[in-house]
Amino acid sequence: MIVMISYEPLWNTLKKKGVSQYELINKYNFSAGQLSRLRSNTNVSTHTLNRLCEILDCSLEEVAIYKK
Repeated sequence: MIVMISYEPLWNTLKKKGVSQYELINKYNFSAGQLSRLRSNTNVSTHTLNRLCEILDCSLEEVAIYKK
């Protein structure tokens, strides 16, 4: 059984909140590498998830989901 964290909700939340990936990089100092890891559903730190929730004023469920 493969279990993973998916960042699918993040892309909808960004759109809903009107924040672009460009803004994350240039206004909030996210690295392109971090966004690449999020796009490919690979490991990111809890610090990164916390920052996204702060920036987007949202809950963790609006950034990431647990898939079985």
